[in-house]
Amino acid sequence: MFGAFGKIVSLPFAAVLRGLYAVTGSYGASIILFSLVVTLIMVPLQMKSKRSMIRMGMMSSKQAELQKQYANNQQKYQEELAKLYQEEGINPMGGCLWSLVPMFILVPLYSIIRQPIVYFMGISEAACDALRKAAEGLGYAAETMSNGAFGAYEQIDLANFISQNWDRYDWSGIEGVGSKLLHMQFDFLGVDLSLQPQAAIKNFAPEWAMIGLILIPVLAAALNYVQTIVISRSNGQSQEQQASMKMINIMMPLMSIWFCFVMPAGLGLYWIANSLWLMIREYLLGRFYTKKINAEEEERAAKREAARKLRMEEAKKKAQEQRETESKKPRRVQQPKQSGPSTTEAGRVDNRPYARGRSYRADRYDTEE
Repeated sequence: MFGAFGKIVSLPFAAVLRGLYAVTGSYGASIILFSLVVTLIMVPLQMKSKRSMIRMGMMSSKQAELQKQYANNQQKYQEELAKLYQEEGINPMGGCLWSLVPMFILVPLYSIIRQPIVYFMGISEAACDALRKAAEGLGYAAETMSNGAFGAYEQIDLANFISQNWDRYDWSGIEGVGSKLLHMQFDFLGVDLSLQPQAAIKNFAPEWAMIGLILIPVLAAALNYVQTIVISRSNGQSQEQQASMKMINIMMPLMSIWFCFVMPAGLGLYWIANSLWLMIREYLLGRFYTKKINAEEEERAAKREAARKLRMEEAKKKAQEQRETESKKPRRVQQPKQSGPSTTEAGRVDNRPYARGRSYRADRYDTEE
């Protein structure tokens, strides 16, 4: 699918899947266990992201207050929001980055499922061509496109044909094949995982093999939708935040049902198993970090309350010390004022109390006759 680099990327995934198949002997069980391994590997990587997502959910009320406060100033709102995230130790991009990892796993897994002989079994292209020619001698018709190239899922058909005619030919005797070739059993719970569900619609028959094949993409879409609800609730998102994600919550299941209809059922089984394991992981991590963060918030609140009480005690102590210091200071005895002659009487002239000024002269207004 993506050349030599794709083969290198797919090697570790193929090795794990092949090892699980060797243990279980079931193609479907190995895919389910592979999805479990991927989920467990993602746990330590997802932990920090989950913590940030839960804290973001808890900060929804403060974020709403900031949005209301700076409704007319988006730049100020973004600055205050970034400051809030920094104070709370939140990385808003942490959850988005790790949520993309499963998509990168799907790409090599698709190549492994689509080309099981080259990727899953590790057989070279030249040996695969030799297998194809040997199978054509037994009646196998290779799937080709209009330009003569092999179809996207031709190797699945070839692997299935070889398994059905395992005893009719010495397949291991072909050069470059040896013990690498596996007698693969694509049947899982009565459903052929090498087929595409869209083929069941074209050739529908009222039997479990066809019904089960159609149910795989339906279950994949339904579980993908439930998965979005479980994740949003485990993150502690408010109803407003969940409503803002409504379009994405609808688009993802629609994508799931489309991909799983046009691709081999094995990939749809992985999609189903991955959703189930992911929901369990998110639920458990959500409970763990919600309790832990609540305990941390209670501890922070207790520390703030203790600091407040300490400040109050220090203020009271300082006030008491100041009162004691004031009480020890000697009090100044006020001397009684010496009462002089009343200004009223000193300035009286006849019946006028303040008639006499500072430069009083008794003969000022005398008239010489």
